[in-house]
Amino acid sequence: MLQRLLASLALAPLLPLALLTLTPARAQFVIKDPSESRPAGLVIIENRLTLEGPRVVGVYAVTTDEKDPSLRRIKVWYELPNNVNVRNETIRCAPSGPMRVTPNGTNLMVRELNPGGLISPVNREDHLVWWTSCFPEQGGGKEPSTLRALALKLGFNGNLQEKEYAVPGAR
Repeated sequence: MLQRLLASLALAPLLPLALLTLTPARAQFVIKDPSESRPAGLVIIENRLTLEGPRVVGVYAVTTDEKDPSLRRIKVWYELPNNVNVRNETIRCAPSGPMRVTPNGTNLMVRELNPGGLISPVNREDHLVWWTSCFPEQGGGKEPSTLRALALKLGFNGNLQEKEYAVPGAR
């Protein structure tokens, strides 16, 4: 049934990559200052103050899939003063179906994106991750709402409907 659902959503090509994102990470050592452990090549896309302290989000280890050059495997770094989480994700860069596939603990979240479309607080991080992964020269926290003209030039129509699907129990 899960396979039929994924096929109907045209997600079957992403499933093998997406399942790799669900491998649980285990802490192996204690870090006093998470900023000292940032990986090489980390592109910081967001750095803002929260009630818990500074929150840093970054993208690194971007690789292109050998079989489908529109797919990227990435790592997303979430850092707070007392915690670091790293998620393995899959990004599709193709104008025919831009998307972010990310685990949220128990589900696999599939987010269809609209590069060049409306950016809000709800989808801003998705677009920051997507632009940094697909077009690194536009990454590093460049405001995605300013990239409409570039998205249209790259072949995105800017009028796609953004959608989110949860694939439950995909662990």
